[in-house]
Amino acid sequence: MIEMQDVWKEYGNGVAALSGISVRIAQGEFCYVVGPSGAGKSTFIKLMYREEKPTKGQIFVGGFNIERLRERQIPMMRRHIGVVFQDYKLLQPLTVYENVSFALEVIEASRKTIQKRVAEVLELVGLTEKANMLPRELSGGEQQRVGIARALVNKPSVIIADEPTGNLDPDNSWTIMKLFQRVNDRGTTIVMATHNRELVNSVRKRVIAIEQGRIVRDQERGEYGYED
Repeated sequence: MIEMQDVWKEYGNGVAALSGISVRIAQGEFCYVVGPSGAGKSTFIKLMYREEKPTKGQIFVGGFNIERLRERQIPMMRRHIGVVFQDYKLLQPLTVYENVSFALEVIEASRKTIQKRVAEVLELVGLTEKANMLPRELSGGEQQRVGIARALVNKPSVIIADEPTGNLDPDNSWTIMKLFQRVNDRGTTIVMATHNRELVNSVRKRVIAIEQGRIVRDQERGEYGYED
């Protein structure tokens, strides 16, 4: 599902965020990405959905060669990838239903398809009864569940989550984690960058640890392994 081949990323100030990263993540895997602040986790994640481009190397996600994508091809690629952010990135003037349906409207899905898919994902994340509420009327955990519903509505083959529990209390963090597990059980690949030691150590999955731009540990059913 995801492959990086000798990937390097240097920013304009000469800082090397990633140095020689090579990794494969199979269809259906659940993979944590961990490491200290500034290690390169966010860059690693952003390269997967083409928010950043590699300086050198190749990246394949769901059959797409990320480095060679033309600008007009990026929206097509992103239809196959769901992205969940730490700060939710919801459209504040829109209701829960409208935030989720927007992802289908931009690809001109039929009204029948939109109604069916939005109803399905809102039921999955437990927000059917709050479809007509605005983001400001929801708790942080509920807003993140809207973000996950929006990421799922296009039936992506992979979910990329960047610190999805970073702004949540422990109870809401566990709710989000259980939701990701349900999604993964249905066959969706999940790559999750996190600082949440308790989640990683309690729900054992593959752990990729990054330090100073390099993969220093890659373990099946691994542990968090950091004190920050």
